[in-house]
Amino acid sequence: MHLFAAIPKSIIGFVGKTLGMLIYYLDIPHRRIVKRNLKFAFPEWNDKKIAIIAGRVFQNLGLTILEIIQLALFSKEDFLRNIRIRGEDHLLNAIEGGKGIIIISAHLGNWEAASLFSPCYFGYPITVVARRIESGIINSWILKLRTRFGNSIIDKEGALPEMMQTLRSGKILALLIDQGTKKSEGVELAFFGKKVTVTPAAAMLALRCKSPVIPVFCVRGEDQKLTIIIEPPVQLVRTNDLRDDLKTNTQIMTDVIEKAVRKYPDQWLWLHKRWKRFYPELYPEYIARRKRRRAKKIKKMLSEK
Repeated sequence: MHLFAAIPKSIIGFVGKTLGMLIYYLDIPHRRIVKRNLKFAFPEWNDKKIAIIAGRVFQNLGLTILEIIQLALFSKEDFLRNIRIRGEDHLLNAIEGGKGIIIISAHLGNWEAASLFSPCYFGYPITVVARRIESGIINSWILKLRTRFGNSIIDKEGALPEMMQTLRSGKILALLIDQGTKKSEGVELAFFGKKVTVTPAAAMLALRCKSPVIPVFCVRGEDQKLTIIIEPPVQLVRTNDLRDDLKTNTQIMTDVIEKAVRKYPDQWLWLHKRWKRFYPELYPEYIARRKRRRAKKIKKMLSEK
């Protein structure tokens, strides 16, 4: 295991990209989703460019898988040797404010590494809001990875009270806000000019706790080395209309995510059906599966009568 931790970046890069391309050719359903998502978000791109970027998306996935395994074996010193930090003053200045900090991020580059930089580099642990993984074995393993340097985890279900307490205690809270949410729990906004639902949790917490919101991304350079990019605090809007402020500020944060994805399109996780709620026709296999499930459910209900 220690030998795996010592494998050079050049080898991890070669093997990771090869693994990613293997997934690209074997996982036809997700390859289709990635290409459709890219064409939907970048209609000006031709088919050749779509195919090239789609391949790189899977290469990024392969690299990320191997890097995450290495992260589980790294010491703090190993981690810091293999990563660059940019914009650290933005976080240090926010820490001095004493009102807690909300970090927003996305499934970009190596998002797992993004949560480990603070305890390793600054000595400040982060409280990460995350959904429990269905597989108990994988969930246990990823939990150990995320908490190995002092971070703590809040289960996404019913997390709001704990999140507020974290901020009011002056701590750092991290959320990934780039994936969809239930219509009843989200607000309707634009992402790449297309309608999506987005969680307003970060905006709500920022308004209630008066905590700064700082975007943090972990992206991969051409030399395969990871860079933590800490951006300036998001400039939020505060009026007397809470409902409108929630929507406005969540859109502002979503625009920050979109800007990062546009800058590094081959490093975002395009594999999920981001626009399925409002544009289900983008994923016809999803519609067919949903119809089959509905028919099966109705058949079961009728047989029980």
